[in-house]
Amino acid sequence: QLQLVESGGGLVQPGGSLTLSCAASGFTLEYYAIGWFRQAPGKEREGVACIHGTGGGTDYADSVSGRFTISRDNARNTVYLQMNSLKSEDTALYYCYVKQGVAIYWGQGTQVTVSS
Repeated sequence: QLQLVESGGGLVQPGGSLTLSCAASGFTLEYYAIGWFRQAPGKEREGVACIHGTGGGTDYADSVSGRFTISRDNARNTVYLQMNSLKSEDTALYYCYVKQGVAIYWGQGTQVTVSS
């Protein structure tokens, strides 16, 4: 059974850093596009970063480019999102997803709150 479990969210001050993890089970994530979306209260879900399957190329939203880094550990079947220089506008529920063909599967989300 395919499952994505996020962790690593929390409360951090502006300018701080957090690393989110998404542990995958039931499939081998290195063969699929996998990444992160986020959703802030009252806003639409926004794509943050993704890493492609074969080849491992990455894409980032303009709002996080240069501050966030997505990476993948194939041995652990886990994808990470390193978030630096966090801003209040990064506050959101962060979701991990994997795209398999036309299907998209989601994790349950982890909350990131950036506040002093």
